[in-house]
Amino acid sequence: MARESSYAKAPVVVVWKTSNRSNARTKIKVIKNKNIDEVLDPNIKLTGIPTDAILLDIGVGEKFIQLYKDEYGL
Repeated sequence: MARESSYAKAPVVVVWKTSNRSNARTKIKVIKNKNIDEVLDPNIKLTGIPTDAILLDIGVGEKFIQLYKDEYGL
């Protein structure tokens, strides 16, 4: 079932790790075709992010791309 929202879709930036170990690699994903509600919904599968991934940060907007890259050294 596809849900359509009535507001514009700004890019959603997700920073995640594959596990909670200290040597787990931190990754960033920019999702442009979904809104924040769809990203946070646990029933929707996100392409490129495993279901057992640990989400560190989520931001909405272009400014979070560079902000998270600087913060996490990506």
